[in-house]
Amino acid sequence: MNNQKLVIIDTGCANLASVRMAFERLGVTPLVSSQAADIEQADKLILPGVGTAVAAMNNLNERGLVPLIRAAKQPLLGFCLGMQMLAEASEESMGTDDTPDRLIDCLGIVPGKIRLMEVGNLRLPHMGWNQIEHDETHPLLKGIPSGSYFYFVHSYALEVTNATLATCDYGTPFTAIVGRDNFFGAQFHPERSGAAGARLLQNFLEL
Repeated sequence: MNNQKLVIIDTGCANLASVRMAFERLGVTPLVSSQAADIEQADKLILPGVGTAVAAMNNLNERGLVPLIRAAKQPLLGFCLGMQMLAEASEESMGTDDTPDRLIDCLGIVPGKIRLMEVGNLRLPHMGWNQIEHDETHPLLKGIPSGSYFYFVHSYALEVTNATLATCDYGTPFTAIVGRDNFFGAQFHPERSGAAGARLLQNFLEL
């Protein structure tokens, strides 16, 4: 497993150092790259992201990464905004000069849209430790009991769909982990989520 080629896709909108170090602690040295050959030849792919959906999608398009990601056949795991980019569309930055009255088109790999969270009297962003709930059957969640805590920082979230593998509740339920075919996403930050986050990354390496 430690000899596999893991590529962190350089989206230009993420702090890659903490992601890289999280895998190094598991005995894997990732390659950070936006080159087509590296992405196509990888055994596993990581799609990180921070910032807004409109900026992230602009970066992916400018770097020619959209068709590469959509065509990926190997397991791919998105973190935080990287997960949100897998969805059909996003409300984030809707209403700007670039997109005054429409959703931001995302990669369209997993079903559902990214919406501003409805949290009642709770604060946004949703920041800190929260529990996820799941049926404990998916291999990505092996050894991670339902009710485990992960670290979240976000104001937008994917609605719950038939591709949802785990949910979290902050005012209303949302998708904490999504999966369709070889594509997976985690709304939280596994690299900042202690032992449970490390186990999720280990499970991903073993898929």
